Parts: sequence; C-alpha cells; structure tokens
Amino acid sequence: MAAAPQPPSLSETIITNSLSENNVTINEKIYTRLRLATKADLYHIYQLFYQIHAYHNNTHLYKATESSLANLLFKENPLPLYYGPSVLLLEVSPTPFSESKNTTDKGFKPVLTTFDLKFPVVEGQAEEFRSKYDDENDKKDVFIAGYAFFYANYSCFYDKPGFYFESLYFRESYRKLGMGRLLFGTVASIAANNEFVSVEGIVAVWNKKSYDFYIDMGVDIFDEFRYGKLHGENLQKYADKGEK
Repeated sequence: MAAAPQPPSLSETIITNSLSENNVTINEKIYTRLRLATKADLYHIYQLFYQIHAYHNNTHLYKATESSLANLLFKENPLPLYYGPSVLLLEVSPTPFSESKNTTDKGFKPVLTTFDLKFPVVEGQAEEFRSKYDDENDKKDVFIAGYAFFYANYSCFYDKPGFYFESLYFRESYRKLGMGRLLFGTVASIAANNEFVSVEGIVAVWNKKSYDFYIDMGVDIFDEFRYGKLHGENLQKYADKGEK
C-alpha cells in the first residue's frame, strides 16, 4: 500500500495559496536574513536601485544596467572584502530561516533575526522579488525587502579607512518595522570589527524621520559643512579633449 502523501509545509501552503494573486501575507512574525549580495542578485539590486531613484523622483538620472552593476560589484579580481562597493541584502520570509549550508559568504555570516509584527505585512510582488539565493536548504518563501550599499573611503585626517554609507532602502511593504536599525547597525558593526574608523554619508535634512533615525543611531551631524558635487557638464569642462 502506498504511503499517504505528506501535507505541504507551512511555507508551501502560504506560497501555493497566494501565487495566483502574487501576494503573500505575513502575520505575527516576520523572519529576516541579512547577507552579502552575490552575482545571482543582480536583477534585484538593479530593481532596488531603480526604486530608490523613483522614491527621490530621480529616475531620469538612473543610468545603470545589470551589466554595469556586475562590473561595479562583482569584478573578476575584486578588492579585499568591504574595500570595494558592497551590498547587504535583507531577505524576509513568513517561516524561519535555517543556518545556510552555502559556504560562499566569505568573511560575513548571514544575520538571522525575527521581528514581531503589529499588523500583517503583504508581499505584493512575490514572484518578482523572490530571492534567487541558493542556501542549499531548498527554501522558496524568501523575498528581497531592502538593501544597504557602502564602500571604503579615505581621509588624510585618519590613518585608516572608513565606510561611506551610500544608501539604505526598503520596499514600501517593509518600512516602519524597525529593520533600518538592523541594516545600519550591521554596517556599523562590520566597520567597528574590521578597524574602519567611521561610517559617514549624506543625511537628508528634509526627511525628519530619516534625520532623527541617524541621530538616534549615534551619527554626528556637522552643520558647519555643506555637501558639494562637481558633475555633469561642469565636470566635463575639465576633460582633456586631446585624449580618449
């Protein structure tokens, strides 16, 4: 007599019931994994970078392609870990993560966290943002929620490099859940544990919630300095027209 078929796992049930509408509803608890991006994540990184441009009404400035991002983030001969452009991706799931069996995360162990939810969270683009990362646990109910982008910078005022924190972004469904502390805190932890002297970046004064967030995380704001940028046509005026 054939064995009775096993009931679907909680993960499979959630995915199956929601696929037709491309929605996954997460209740009570949301499980997260923060890890270094890999080349398999290029499509999602491209989409997230586009979304942050849209958030700031700057999509007309977005020139990146998946190919250009691959060349930027995943060079064949990369700089030492954290010295080149680095992306931490935040993944979410309605079911718990297991320790990854994948050993390719050299130098950074994925951070597993659980957040209690005060209200249901709806993943409305389940197929588009389903993670492509293979942790060898065959877990399918994993979705990309946001990222932190940073790289090493240098100053003659210090004897060691620091981090330039370029951007932090969450897709709309995953905002106001406390996950910003996880991402920024993890970047700060990487800096402190690897002898980088600072984490610095631009803080938008018009965004009070963001401004207050960074203050609360311990960031000093230097009002006596202004951000300057030489770019576009003004930069090209300095180009040597005789060289290509």
